[in-house]
This record gives sequence, C-alpha cells and structure tokens, in this order.
Amino acid sequence: MIDLHYWTTPNGHKVTIALEELGLPYRIVPVNISTGDQFKPDFLAIAPNNRIPAIVDHDPAEGGAPISIFESGAILEYLADKAGRLLPKAPRARFEVLQWLYWQMGGLGPMAGQNHHFSAYAPERIPYATERYVKETGRLYGVLDRRLADREFVAGEYSVADIAIYPWIVPYQRQQQRLEDFPNVARWFAAMAARPAVVRAYEIAAEINTVPTVTAESKSVLFGQSATTVSGRA
Repeated sequence: MIDLHYWTTPNGHKVTIALEELGLPYRIVPVNISTGDQFKPDFLAIAPNNRIPAIVDHDPAEGGAPISIFESGAILEYLADKAGRLLPKAPRARFEVLQWLYWQMGGLGPMAGQNHHFSAYAPERIPYATERYVKETGRLYGVLDRRLADREFVAGEYSVADIAIYPWIVPYQRQQQRLEDFPNVARWFAAMAARPAVVRAYEIAAEINTVPTVTAESKSVLFGQSATTVSGRA
C-alpha cells in the first residue's frame, strides 16, 4: 500500500493520475495546504520542503522499511519503475521521457505557477510581472505545441511526461492562454482529458476539496513563508 499525502493542486493531480493509470493500491492522506497542514511535524518528516505531494511506500520492491519520497517528478519516476510502465528502461527511450518530465518540473510548472500568483493572488497588480509570466507561459505552450506536431504524446508513447504536463495545462484560461492558438496541444489535451484514469483523478479531487477558494487567511499561509517559518523557529 502507498500513502499519498496530497492536496488538489496540479502537482497533486500528477500523482493521482499516475496511481490510477498504474493500478497501484494507495490511500490518500489529505494535506490541506490552505490551513497549514504542510507544516505539521509528521508531514515534514517525509516532505522537508513542506510541499505536497509526498508518498510513503509500505511495500518497496527491495523489501525492508517503508520508503518516503517527496517532489512530484521523483514520485512519478518511482511509481513508473515500481509498476514497470510509463517510463522505459532502455536509456534512449527513458531519457526521451525524462527530459520532458524535467521540462515540466523546471519550466512549465514554475512559470505557470508564477503566472497564477501575479495574475490572481498578488495583493496588487504588477503589470511587468504579470506580462512576464503570461508571455513565458505562452512560449512554453509554443514549445509543447511544436513537440506534439508529429507525435501523439510528448515522448511518442504515453508516459509520465504527459501525466506531469497535463495538470499544468488544465488551468490554461487562468494562465491567459487560448488552446485554439496551439492546435497540437489542444488535440493532445482532449485525448488526455478523456482518459479514464484522468477522469477518476479529478473526481477524487472534487470529493476531497469541496471549497477550493483562497482567502486572506490562507494567502498568509501559502505565500507568507520564509526561512524562519520553515525552520520551526517562528
């Protein structure tokens, strides 16, 4: 059994999609990031960066004590290797997938996340910051669109790279992007949205987080962190 410490964010959705696709047994441990669950000692013991998602695998392949893993990209690699699917073993094919997984982790996710912040959550509008991240998000959509021009999925066959990227495209309107400007992304997006595992993952999210709103109080939890707050000396 795998414990998934989860909340309903794009990075959280990656792992529920993967678990549903792979058919691995798991249970969800909700971590409400709007109320500060991510700072509780039990969670920090497995996720020292105080971010969801994180997993604890109570039945690792090599046996022994449970394995805990944080960072969604590392979790996707681990789960794919555990199940023997969605991440090839052969180096050429494996790194075809991993380079796009890391593209999402290092590019699309952080840039779209800043887009979300300055467009929707910043206490004051900062036109330069908003334009900077909206444009960079659009550039990354363009990269993805070009990549998908001659293949069904990002690395050719369906993989953890597609699973990682999709939840960050779901809020495209919030990111001030138009899918009709990226026809290859739009085709891929529709195929992803129709996958039964993806449908199930978002149904699970709707059941767990029934009030997906950001309040003034939750903003201070989500955006008021510093070295002091994460050190435990606050």
